[in-house]
Amino acid sequence: MTVIITVIICIIPPVMLLGAWLFKSWRVVYNVLAVLCAYIFGIISTLAIYEILHDKTVFMTNIHAVFQNNWFLLSGAYLGSYGMYVIQLRMLKQFRQE
Repeated sequence: MTVIITVIICIIPPVMLLGAWLFKSWRVVYNVLAVLCAYIFGIISTLAIYEILHDKTVFMTNIHAVFQNNWFLLSGAYLGSYGMYVIQLRMLKQFRQE
């Protein structure tokens, strides 16, 4: 399973880069998805921390429950892939300028 996850992590950003190069409108889709995922990720994180502080529970044991939220995991995974895509896109633009 670790090999599959590693391969997916390495493949998705270049595929996103290729899609953005072939279809300019995909860049907008990638950006909008990143903003939505950032909101989802932030809201879930904030609510989890607020609940722990409000209930005065032990922080280290209860905060890990957020990792069982599929929306949290999916939005975080997309943000990670999007981050790598943006880094690769900027790197290619810099190479073209030089």
